[in-house]
Amino acid sequence: MKQASNIWKHYAVGVCYYPEQWPETLWAQDLARMQKAGIGTVRVGEFAWVLLEPKEGEYHFDLFDRFLDLCAKVGMQVIFGTPTATPPAWLTEAYPEVLNARPDGILLRHGARRHYNYNAPAYQRLCAAIVEQLGRHYGQHPAIVGWQIDNELNCETDEFYSAADDAAFRRFLQAQYGSLQALNDAWGTVVWSQCYTDWSQIYTPRPVLNGGHNPGLLLDYRRFVSDSCIRFAGMQADILRRYVKPGDFLTTNGLFFLDNHRLMDRALDVYTYDSYPDFALELDKARDELLDRKWSKNLTETRSVCPHFGIMEQQSGAGGWVNRMEMPSPRPGQLRLWAMQSVAHGADFVSFFRWRTAPFGTELYWHGILDYDNRDNRKLREVEAFGRDLAAMDEVCGADFVASFALVKDYDNEFDCRADRWHDRIARHSEREIILAAQLSHTPYDVLYLRDETDPEALAKYPVLLYPHPMIMTERRAALLEAYVAQGGILIVGCRAGFKDIHGRAPMLVQPGLLRKLTGTEVEEFTYVNQLEGEQRYLPVFHDVLTPLAGTQVLARFEQGYYAGKPCLTQRQTGKGMTLHLGSAFSREMVTRLLAYAGVLEPFDGDLSAPEEVELVCRETNGARYYIALNYPDRPASLTLRRPMQNLLTGQTEEGDLTLPPFGVAVWKAE
Repeated sequence: MKQASNIWKHYAVGVCYYPEQWPETLWAQDLARMQKAGIGTVRVGEFAWVLLEPKEGEYHFDLFDRFLDLCAKVGMQVIFGTPTATPPAWLTEAYPEVLNARPDGILLRHGARRHYNYNAPAYQRLCAAIVEQLGRHYGQHPAIVGWQIDNELNCETDEFYSAADDAAFRRFLQAQYGSLQALNDAWGTVVWSQCYTDWSQIYTPRPVLNGGHNPGLLLDYRRFVSDSCIRFAGMQADILRRYVKPGDFLTTNGLFFLDNHRLMDRALDVYTYDSYPDFALELDKARDELLDRKWSKNLTETRSVCPHFGIMEQQSGAGGWVNRMEMPSPRPGQLRLWAMQSVAHGADFVSFFRWRTAPFGTELYWHGILDYDNRDNRKLREVEAFGRDLAAMDEVCGADFVASFALVKDYDNEFDCRADRWHDRIARHSEREIILAAQLSHTPYDVLYLRDETDPEALAKYPVLLYPHPMIMTERRAALLEAYVAQGGILIVGCRAGFKDIHGRAPMLVQPGLLRKLTGTEVEEFTYVNQLEGEQRYLPVFHDVLTPLAGTQVLARFEQGYYAGKPCLTQRQTGKGMTLHLGSAFSREMVTRLLAYAGVLEPFDGDLSAPEEVELVCRETNGARYYIALNYPDRPASLTLRRPMQNLLTGQTEEGDLTLPPFGVAVWKAE
C-alpha cells in the first residue's frame, strides 16, 4: 500500500460550501463567519458542471473566479471538486449512451445524480475535457490546496448495466482470460449448458430466473466494476497532475464498494471519508446494537486505506432527501462527539457538511451547521468548541493508532460475498460480532487487507490476526500466513476457510484446502445451524466438524447435535506461533475468549478502565500515549484513571474516578 505522507501537519477544520446556491452578497459574510468559528477550508465545485460548461465546449469560470479570488483575499483555503458526478442535461440528451441502466437495459434518466456509467467513450471524453479545463484554469490558483475527484464514487449504486459496460466487461474478461475456453473453465459454465462460444454472448448480469447467475460471472463482475471506477478516477488524476501546484493534494470522498486500496495507489495522495453516524438512527430502520458508535467500523476501514486521512463530509445536522432517508437532529453534544470519533480513528482534517441547509432541491432536509434562517445556533457553537478541542490537542495530530489485533480481509473474499449468499451470511454475522466484542471490551483493532504486494512486515506488527472466513485462498496468501505464524504470530480462522480458489470454485481438496497444513485440521463435514440457542449462541450460523491431524491440540468440542463430542476449536503450533481454528462463525462471547486466550484483551486496563458504552482509543507518538474516551449514550459514564494524566481539553491533571457527561469526550496524555 502506498504510504501517503501526512497532508495535514496540524489539525484543521473545514466545511462544504456551494457559492452557486447563495446570493453573492452573502459570500464575504459567510467566509467571515466561518473563520470566526475556526473553519479554514471550504470544499466547492463538485456539482457545478452546468455552470462551468453550460453548452458543450463553452466554458464559464466567472462565478468561481470571483469566489476563489475572495477566498484568496481573506485567507480561506479551497478544495475544488471535479463535477463529474452530475452530468448536465445537455450532455445526457446529446449522448444518452453515457447513462447508467437497469439490468433490463432501461436507462436511468437525468434528474438525480451519479446517473452515468464509467465506460462510455463519450463520457470519458467529456469528463476529460472539463477536468482539463479546470486544471488549466485553476491549477495554480493560490487559494486552492487540494482537489477532490468526482463525488462518492460508487455511491447510490455500484452496479452498471449499460451497453458501454457490456462492451467494457468483455474487454476486461478477454484481458484476464485470453480465451473463451479459459473463461468457461474458470466459471464452470458446463453446468446448465452456460458455455460461451463467442465473446458477444457475455453481458453484465442481466435478469435471469430466480437470480441464478453463474457465480464466476458475478465475482468477475464485481472486479470489473471496481476496475472501471479506478480507471475513471485515474484518468482524472493524470490530467490534474499536469496542472496542480506542488504540495496540492488529490483525494476523493467516501468509502464505497470497490478496491479502495488500489484506488489510493492509482489516483490519490490522501483519502477523505464522509462520516454520517446519524444513519444508525434513521427512522424505520433496524437498530444495530452499537448505534452511532458503529461508525467507528467505517473509520477503521478508512484507516486501513490511509492511516492518516481526512473527513470531507462530517455530519452536522439531521439528514434526509425529500424522497428517502429520515434522520433525527443530532442532540446537544453529538455533533462534537461524532467529529471527535473521526479524529480518534485517524482524521487530521474534518470538514462539516454543509455550511447552511439548502432551501431547495432534493437535499432540502440534509441539514447543515446553519439552518434555513441563517442565524447562529447551537450547532455552530459546537463546531466552534470542536475547533478549540483540536487546537488544545494538536500534538496528537499524526500520532499512530494503537491496535491489539488486526481483522484481516482481502478483496477477492469481499467481492465473493456479493456473489455468494452463503459466504455473505456467515461473514456478515462474524464481522458484526468481532466488532462488537472489540468495542465492548475496549480492545482496539486495525483492518488489514492482504494484497499482492503485502509483505511479512505488514503482518508482523500485530501479535494476533483474525481472518474470519477466507473462503477464497491462494498459495501466496497461505505462504504469507505461514511465515507470520512461524515468526511468532497468532492466527485465528473460522469455518469455511480455504475451500475456494481464485475463481470462486471449490477444488477437490480436503478443507480447509491450502490452509490445512497451517491449521493442522481436516473438515469432516459441515452444516448450517438454524437456531441461536444454547451452544449455538456461542458457535452460531455454521459448523465445520474438525478432525485434528497429528500434533494438533483440541481446545473445545461440540456439545450438541449429531456431531456432539467432535472438535470445534483446535490449536496448531508452527515455529514460534500458533493457529487457532474455530469450526464455526464467530460470536462476541467466543471472540472475547479467543482474544483473552491470545493475551491481547483490554490492553489499556493498566492505565484506565471504562464501562462498555464508552469507546476507548489510544494514539501514540514520540514516547507519549494519548487516550481518547467517547461516551455515546445520553447518560453520564464513570471512568477510572489508574495514574495521573493530563486532560488536554481542560489542561488539568486527573487521576482516580471521573465522570464523562452524556455525549462527552476526554483526551488524556500519558507519558
